[in-house]
Amino acid sequence: MVEVYNQSSDEVLGAQAVDADTGLSNSEAKSRLEEYGENRLDEAERRSGWRIFVEQFKSLIFGILFGAAALSFAFQEVVQGIAILIAILINAAIGFFTELRATRSMEALREMERVSARVLRDGEERETDAAELVPGDIVLIEAGEVVPADLRLVRAYNLRMNESALTGESVPQGKTTDPIEGDVEVAERDNIAFKGTSVSNGSGRGVVVATGMETELGHISRLAEEAEEEETPLEKRLDRLSRRLLVVIVIVAALVSVVGIVAGRDLFMMVETGVALIVAAVPEGLPIVASIALARGMWRLAERNALIERLSAVETLGATNVICSDKTGTLTENRMTLARLALPEGDVEVPSGNEGNFRLDGEEIDPKLQFAVRRALEVGVLCNSASLEAPDADKRGTGDPMEVALLVGGSRAGLMRDELLEEHEEVHREEFDPAVKMMATYHEDEDGIRVAVKGAPEAVLEVCTHVFQGKNRRKLDDDARDAWLERNETTTADGLRALALAEKTAGSKDEDPYEGLTLIGLVGLLDPPREEVRDAVQACRKAGIQAVMVTGDQPSTARAIAEAVGLVDKADDALVMMGKEMKPARELSKKEKRRLLKTPIFARFDPEQKLDLIQIYQDAGKVVAMTGDGVNDAPALKKADIGVAMGQRGTEVAREAADMVLRDDSFASIVAAIRQGRTIFGNIRKFVIYMLSGNTGEIIAVSLVAMLNAPLPLLPLQILYINIVSDVFPALAIGVGESRADVMKNPPRDPEEPILTRYLWGVIGAYGALIALSVLAVFWYAFQIGLGADEAVTISFLTFGFARLWHVFNMRDPDSPMFRNEITTNKYIWIAIGIGVVLMFAAAYLPVLSPVLGTVAPSGEGWVLVAVGSIIPLIVGQIVKLKSIRRLLPRENREGVSKSKG
Repeated sequence: MVEVYNQSSDEVLGAQAVDADTGLSNSEAKSRLEEYGENRLDEAERRSGWRIFVEQFKSLIFGILFGAAALSFAFQEVVQGIAILIAILINAAIGFFTELRATRSMEALREMERVSARVLRDGEERETDAAELVPGDIVLIEAGEVVPADLRLVRAYNLRMNESALTGESVPQGKTTDPIEGDVEVAERDNIAFKGTSVSNGSGRGVVVATGMETELGHISRLAEEAEEEETPLEKRLDRLSRRLLVVIVIVAALVSVVGIVAGRDLFMMVETGVALIVAAVPEGLPIVASIALARGMWRLAERNALIERLSAVETLGATNVICSDKTGTLTENRMTLARLALPEGDVEVPSGNEGNFRLDGEEIDPKLQFAVRRALEVGVLCNSASLEAPDADKRGTGDPMEVALLVGGSRAGLMRDELLEEHEEVHREEFDPAVKMMATYHEDEDGIRVAVKGAPEAVLEVCTHVFQGKNRRKLDDDARDAWLERNETTTADGLRALALAEKTAGSKDEDPYEGLTLIGLVGLLDPPREEVRDAVQACRKAGIQAVMVTGDQPSTARAIAEAVGLVDKADDALVMMGKEMKPARELSKKEKRRLLKTPIFARFDPEQKLDLIQIYQDAGKVVAMTGDGVNDAPALKKADIGVAMGQRGTEVAREAADMVLRDDSFASIVAAIRQGRTIFGNIRKFVIYMLSGNTGEIIAVSLVAMLNAPLPLLPLQILYINIVSDVFPALAIGVGESRADVMKNPPRDPEEPILTRYLWGVIGAYGALIALSVLAVFWYAFQIGLGADEAVTISFLTFGFARLWHVFNMRDPDSPMFRNEITTNKYIWIAIGIGVVLMFAAAYLPVLSPVLGTVAPSGEGWVLVAVGSIIPLIVGQIVKLKSIRRLLPRENREGVSKSKG
């Protein structure tokens, strides 16, 4: 199929039935607008406040609780039903307001479209809303403007486009009007100006060949919409946990009901027992604590420059085992710097920061006193269209990044452009021309007109006849030219972007600048690696995380940066996969997939290939974090388990598709976020064990007495009070605890690993049985010493409540000391216990509360029973954790306990 970039300008204009000098008529434009529709992208569906609220109730736990509330209302237990609904609403409100705070619709795709366009209609130039553009319109563009539709260029005057958001190419691309042969990638379609890109230099004119969703931007937008968001590991785990709890509830409730019916117990009493079992089995506080713990993780990440939109995404970070990182700005500083001068005298290394000296073959030199170095820097500064705010390296300039780098390099040697222009006034310039790949400026000089030239090395070398050797010139023969071409290849192989510098003395400003030049040398420009990245990559390796680079840049640049930051030890060609080598995922053999999974560098990948890459990782059981900043990254960001967009240089489209936004654009922040994610999971596992062991104790206690036809030791509202009110605070304190020092020294968890392993279920059962037996013993003894039924129930309730408060100390890591550990040093634990103690006393003595809960003020004997009964589970738990006892456990059980550390 012949594409518009394969056709000549005249052929495209003929196909669109339009003249490049007059444009469409108003009537024809109106007719085509009706035919093709407005030049808009489809609006992306946004998460409304109502949708965020409704999503809080999709947990199976809430379904179980709604059922319990319905049963309560059906049997006139109104207070009990309302209490259960309040518990549900509290959790929903916490999750809703936290996510609403983090999530604000960015309306990204529409923002990119809110531009006007200069168009020719009926032979007149006019400004119109870009939404009204139609195929065939003639659009005028110039520096600083955003392209409003896909244009086939018919005229280009030194036109250069910034396409980084679309293609990932970090350097502005020169444009031409010439047809292109064959099927080429988007980044190589030099006669097309794409919707959403911007004009860096020059001006041009193009005919609209695609609008709205038919543009390249529209194609990417459609991919982003079609990309399926993966359910997070935490959502999967909580769902599995909820299903297991449901099975337990059904089995226990059915068993107790059958026994009760056989024993001839009252139906109302059986319903009350059933509701008590449901309330006991469901950890009502678990969603509340999980939401707050995740929210706390979000806020901690925000302090580390990582903004999270969805709560569950925080924990997903902890399971991440593959990071697909963009290069520009994430692994590098996103600024071009002058790194090397390749001169006849040798290679000069240029300092990357404000400090450091120029070095020629390892020896420090003064660049202003070294003739060849000074001359190279002067030409780089003079032959330049950029401007620099200040010589400070941290100050950004305006203009082409490579030209800014040349100005900064000159300023480090004390060569400021304004000062040089006072000595060498500029009298004429030839702007960069993509056809000749060079630029020239003319300056007044003592010997006449000094012509400074820079450009692509191949082009400059072709028009050079001599080369400087010190202050003298010698002829540049074919052998010397080939030698310089080899030095150019060496420079690019090192990941540097090369430009050649040359000059001559002309008789007048009308003389052709591109003939009879004397070569000065080559400059190597680099977007340097960020200082902190290498340590972050090493941290990934220690943590068992595979870090790979996925970039739209050239493979040579990608290889050099990968080696510099430690992604690979030796950057050879075998470690790089080009986009053109990538087959669709469905066509890859097992061998090809294995090779791909081991490849650390992916260069020149388009949006669909990035999607395929992520799918292959996910099919292999990987949890993938993907970074990106451009429009072209949006589909992959949405598809990945964790999409990470850049806050400083990222497009709004990328931010909308991502789960996390980095305010500092740094790879190191991703690693810090993963650390926090691992901490969150470890804390979640701990407080789940804490809460479920208490719930298990309630189930055992209620079930045993129900089957023995004895009075219930706990009423449904009392269970609900313990589960939601007093129990939540210690669990919450566990959830917001700090990470262990060695949290990043272990490999990532298996994404399929449940929150609770089989062994940990056994631990929960053991703790639950211990608490239940202690409570039942106290309940039984209360009757033996003649206490009334109401006081006996109150005592068992208080024993349960305090036992669960002290039980938090059993959640310490098995290898940590008994008295000084991550639990006892957590200030929130002590605050939580203080709140819990107050709430338990309030339940017994507060006149407003005690009648609702069915409690009475205990006697002195009763309080002794509460104290003894509640402390027994703590003492036994601490004895079991002693290393001398743990040595008696089977090896796999000891490891299971250790894994509970997170």
